[in-house]
Amino acid sequence: MKVNFFIVITTMLISFQCYNAPKTEASKLKSTKLELIETEILKEKILKSEISELEIDRQEIVAFAKNFIDVPYVYSSQDPEKGFDCSGFVNYVFKNFNITVPRSSSGFKNFGKKINVEDVAIGDVLVFNGYQDSTSIGHLGIVCEANGFNSKFIHASSGKAMKVTISDLNSSHYSKRFYQAVDVINQ
Repeated sequence: MKVNFFIVITTMLISFQCYNAPKTEASKLKSTKLELIETEILKEKILKSEISELEIDRQEIVAFAKNFIDVPYVYSSQDPEKGFDCSGFVNYVFKNFNITVPRSSSGFKNFGKKINVEDVAIGDVLVFNGYQDSTSIGHLGIVCEANGFNSKFIHASSGKAMKVTISDLNSSHYSKRFYQAVDVINQ
């Protein structure tokens, strides 16, 4: 009798296990699919968050740069109390955000991630040939309004303004000297 009882119980357990096995596998599969979906959703949220932070950082860079509008142009300076030259201004602004860029404008010839001017974003750097020497790099500015060749940039101008100012890339003075646009944030 004990043996029969044991056989009956064992048979029931085995049948119960077999009966539930497909459910368990289906349940595991369903659970795995849910985990994958949740992982993808989490990845998307992180990516959107990083993109959002990137945009905020670029906007913060430009907002910080605009604090120095009207600071005088001073050759070879990056002192907001005294003045800036173009590369001193760009260097000072990015240094505030722990982004290392060259101190001289010529250092931007092969620096950063080159981008098409139509793809510039605020915070990108515009690089210009020299005013009198079109074979060398001679000027820099930070894009503050991005719109391809109709973009505006903030820079320390040694021209008529002789101060930190905002200029149009499509002006005759700057469009003919334009060399390249570079992304120094995501290089």
